[in-house]
Amino acid sequence: MNEYTIVVPSNDVLSCVCGTNDKNLKLIEEHLGVPVFTRGNELSVENENPEICQKFQFIVDRIIDEIEAGGKNSDDIVLSVLNTKRRLNADEMAVLVPGAVRRVYPRTQGQAEYLNLLQTKDMVFCTGSAGSGKTFLAVAEALRLILNHKKNKLIITRPVVEAGESLGFLPGDLEDKIDPYLRPLRDAMEAILPIETVKRLTEAGIIEVAPLAYMRGRTLNNAVIILDEAQNATVSQMKMFLTRMGENSKVFVTGDPSQIDLPKKIESGLMNSINILYKIEDIGFINLGADDVVRNQLVRKIVKAYENEIKQER
Repeated sequence: MNEYTIVVPSNDVLSCVCGTNDKNLKLIEEHLGVPVFTRGNELSVENENPEICQKFQFIVDRIIDEIEAGGKNSDDIVLSVLNTKRRLNADEMAVLVPGAVRRVYPRTQGQAEYLNLLQTKDMVFCTGSAGSGKTFLAVAEALRLILNHKKNKLIITRPVVEAGESLGFLPGDLEDKIDPYLRPLRDAMEAILPIETVKRLTEAGIIEVAPLAYMRGRTLNNAVIILDEAQNATVSQMKMFLTRMGENSKVFVTGDPSQIDLPKKIESGLMNSINILYKIEDIGFINLGADDVVRNQLVRKIVKAYENEIKQER
């Protein structure tokens, strides 16, 4: 029988892949249905089935990528890889951004379905909890389109909702005042691309990060437009934003309905637009739940507790 072998970069990485007492290795074996052998810094399967070998290569490559990108809990990494449905071509399940510091993979089944919508629909609404990857994956797919020259411009926007303080009383010029609202979007880009690349693209006007109010009166052609924290957009703001979409553009809308900061009497434009548009087949809709939270296992437990509380109230 033929042996299919993968050389792991180092013994430390191999130890992370295998896990304590080979716990992770046993999970991989159960998933593949064949034994996995270690020899030195190599992992091997004895199998002639090309599908098994491809799955084996994909699983190990993904785990190594996640570890080298800074993943600390190899048990969580292995579980997230095995819980995500895979196609035989591993690259189809990765967002390959030219010049990126890391590959971006969906880490749950929900994230995989979300990524598929981002790649196949021109408009996508994604609701979900903190840490579910809704903004990060949208930014990654947008950067892929821009740097592969599929679109000319990336515009990322958020509604500016004043929580207790008026912008007029905050220190600095307008850019200083709105930076705290837009900083998370820049953080997402800088987690994927070198900071110098993000700065160069921003200075060239290829990437634009701006408050939602700045979208009024514009028609955005051949662009990717992301509206983040959309739960804090009013109904009129949401209608204004969605109608900015021009020729050959894509629109990604993300938000968390459980974190609406609007005054109580003002309806969220996110939920209003989903209720109005959900029957349009050309638009993609997805909700990411507690099982899709990958930021931290404790965050996942917190989100699940709140979801259970809401269900009990109903």
